Amino acid sequence: MNVTREEQDSMGSMPVPADALYGAQTARARENFPISGLRFSRPFLRALGMIKQRAARVNLELGLLHRERAMAIMEAAEEVITGELDGHFVLDIFQTGSGTSTNMNANEVIANRAIQLLGQVEGGRAVHPNDHVNLGQSSNDVIPTALHLAAAVEIRQSLLPALAELRRGLEEKAAAFDDIVKIGRTHLQDATPIRLGQVFSGYARQLEMAGRRLEQALAGLCELPLGGTAVGTGINTHPEFAGRVIAGLAETTGLPFVEADNHFEAQAAKDAVVMASGALKACAVALYKIANDIRLLGSGPRCGLGELLLPPVQPGSSIMPGKVNPVMAEALIQACAQVIGNDAAITLGGLGSNFELNVMMPLMAHNLLQSIELLSRVSGQFNAKCIQDLQADRKRCESLVEQSLAMVTALAPVIGYDRAAALAKQAWESGRTVREVALAERLLPEAELTRILDPRPMTEPGIAGRS
Repeated sequence: MNVTREEQDSMGSMPVPADALYGAQTARARENFPISGLRFSRPFLRALGMIKQRAARVNLELGLLHRERAMAIMEAAEEVITGELDGHFVLDIFQTGSGTSTNMNANEVIANRAIQLLGQVEGGRAVHPNDHVNLGQSSNDVIPTALHLAAAVEIRQSLLPALAELRRGLEEKAAAFDDIVKIGRTHLQDATPIRLGQVFSGYARQLEMAGRRLEQALAGLCELPLGGTAVGTGINTHPEFAGRVIAGLAETTGLPFVEADNHFEAQAAKDAVVMASGALKACAVALYKIANDIRLLGSGPRCGLGELLLPPVQPGSSIMPGKVNPVMAEALIQACAQVIGNDAAITLGGLGSNFELNVMMPLMAHNLLQSIELLSRVSGQFNAKCIQDLQADRKRCESLVEQSLAMVTALAPVIGYDRAAALAKQAWESGRTVREVALAERLLPEAELTRILDPRPMTEPGIAGRS
């Protein structure tokens, strides 16, 4: 049986499931937006709970809330923070562009839970969702504050550590592979030799730079819009409210949150979110390149490049026995593609800033937090399931170097570009190596030729043909 109770809002009475902690405004929004089934994520709901809890504490300190009521709100908000009340957050991401519906969802859930804690019946007004839980706030400053807070915490606590771990894994491989000389490739064609360790050092550096870009983006996210209320003017909020709440959030998270320098910018635009998404996209592009290189270098096992030996983590085919695929690289590539797509939506969301408010914040929040979560998780898995047990086929690397026509590059300073090009062409047409053709043509004494065509010195600055 669908047992309901009646709750009131400014539009009148609304039936609400009897066991729901949300109220009339949430029930209306639930009917209005049965769009995707996508909900706000745990980090976002935790951030909302943190804001409401700290707001109640500050309003108590400012003498704006009765102590018993404030303590009940704070206790209820703690249950939002820990996830105990997640089942009562029922609204779709695709809703009012300010996120008002979800702010009211939080206000109603916390109010009704606080009422329960006070020993009263849900739907009463002993704790009012607007007058008490939302005191000194507006959806227009709470929702972007929750977005900034959640994203900053997740970048700091999840993504940056995951990237650092993967970078360390790549650095270890760079050291382990440093004496392995392989053929370089540009334009997908043979190029001059390079050490496999040098290749992996480049990957590690990409992740180091990705982390630096994310650190830069954090600075913008750490400016919080709270205190601007409706349009940035701070109407209906105590002058000390925002500063005190934000200081508390900084203390709780260990992140340098500060009140926005200009509330009109902070609420009318979401440029800091667009920048953060751009840093995530750049990170995704770096990870995509690394994963794609590794799967291509590991292609084979007999008829591909085969320079890397990828760890087998699962059977690769339902029809071809014994086939093993680069599944961890493929998972990473797909996650990166999703992040790049999310960035496009976030960019469009940034264009949804009209006059004093951005009205695409739920979309931006969902996509930004999903991107952070995807990159955090997939980076860790790629490191654990691929990089840690990755091996190199030394003999294959050495064999491909010797076969490459690009070896002739080291001879060019000695015999000239044109003659070197003719030598490479002759080697290609005859199916011989550059070394074999050069010896047959008696271009140089054998000892000198051996010295110049040693691939190891070719991986460092210098002119091999000149002693």
